[in-house]
Amino acid sequence: MPRIRRCLLAALVTSTIVTAGCAGFGDGIDVPEGIPPGPGAPLPPIDIDAPGRSATQLSAWATEQSDAHDIPVIALEAYGYAAAVLARSAPDCGIAWTTLAGIASVESKHGMHGRSTVLPDGRVDPPIRGAALDGSPGIAEIDDSDGGTLDGDTEHDRAIGPFQFIPETWRVWAADANGDGVLDPDNIDDAALTAARYLCARGGNLRTAEGWQNALMAYNQSGSYLREVRHRAALYSVGAELS
Repeated sequence: MPRIRRCLLAALVTSTIVTAGCAGFGDGIDVPEGIPPGPGAPLPPIDIDAPGRSATQLSAWATEQSDAHDIPVIALEAYGYAAAVLARSAPDCGIAWTTLAGIASVESKHGMHGRSTVLPDGRVDPPIRGAALDGSPGIAEIDDSDGGTLDGDTEHDRAIGPFQFIPETWRVWAADANGDGVLDPDNIDDAALTAARYLCARGGNLRTAEGWQNALMAYNQSGSYLREVRHRAALYSVGAELS
């Protein structure tokens, strides 16, 4: 992804890599195999240009999905809003909220990693920061690119926020999703929309296996990461919780 994981695979995975091993997972629910994972519960129509935090229009939908998936309502609103924005701005992409939920689940437990929580305005507090990318065993080396402004580290970059961007990628793709005029990687609204923009740009048509795989491999060049995101997104697509 925008960040560098501990284990980078040298070769891209083939489209058959995630076609097996997940059916029947989770309280007797049959989880669809293959990629892309399903789109999940459809979003209700909303005015994505409404002032303020437009994602709140998805409150009823997100509350229903939260009970089914054990995901914070605020986070689900952010994923749904990001998918709705891209449905208009990049209709050929077809990114689903389930894909964003799968990524955020792996990256930060939907903004709840460690002691963090998602506040009503979408901010994740305390902010989530990855390990220093200092070239330690199994870790890539990326020198500081932001003077520590975003990640608090003036020597090496660290992944930031609930979607774990590295600062350089955040600066290129950052989006203001909640209308507050701030590009905040620690706000799950901004982070989800930024991730959606990045994935669509890198994958093209995410309704296809090739496009979805290309997007996920651009986000994180790891076959195990791709499989885990697919697995979680597929669970969300059929109304299942992670176990």
